[in-house]
Formats: sequence, C-alpha cells, structure tokens
Amino acid sequence: MNEEIMKTSMEIIINAGDARLFVHKALKAIAESNYALAAEEMDSAKKKMIEAHKIHTNVIQSEARGEEIEYTILFTHAQDTLMTINSEMELTNSLINVFKSLEERIKKLEEGK
Repeated sequence: MNEEIMKTSMEIIINAGDARLFVHKALKAIAESNYALAAEEMDSAKKKMIEAHKIHTNVIQSEARGEEIEYTILFTHAQDTLMTINSEMELTNSLINVFKSLEERIKKLEEGK
C-alpha cells in the first residue's frame, strides 16, 4: 500500500473520529437540556470535519490533476467514516433544534400561554 494514501486515510479517519466524539458529547448535552454546551460541542465537531474534508478534497484534486491514486480499502473506509459522521452531525443539529423547540412549547404550556 502506498504510504502516502495510508497516512492520508488515517488523517481523515482520526479527524472524523474526533468529530464523532464531539457529536456524542453534544447528544449527551441535549439529553441534559444544555443547548449551549451542545452547540459548543458541535462547533468543535465541525472544525474536525472541516479538516477531514480538506484532506479528502486534496486527494480528489490530485486525482483530477491526473495523478494516479492507488485504490485501498483503507481510503474507502476513510470516505465512509467521513460521510457517516457528516450524517450524524446533520441529525444532531436537527435534534438540537427539535428539542429546543419542544422545550419552549412545553414551557409556554406550563405558563398557560
């Protein structure tokens, strides 16, 4: 296996994996109704995903320039990890909005509004 594509793949996996950890922390914060903390965790996740996407984009641009990129299962796994965690982030951001809205509606009902 080409050492460069192996290193690149691992960088994508590590950054995306770190993003996943932040997403899980955000989900825990949502469960505790701590939306400010959830937003902070999601910001941290976004930074890690941006880094992973930059690395991935560099590989795609290299291939577009005509450089031959060796196919590896590890790079395929890196791409799969990147997209899976991206989906988790989208769902978590939606959950933040849903739970905040639900909590506000319940509060209004309790106040008799």
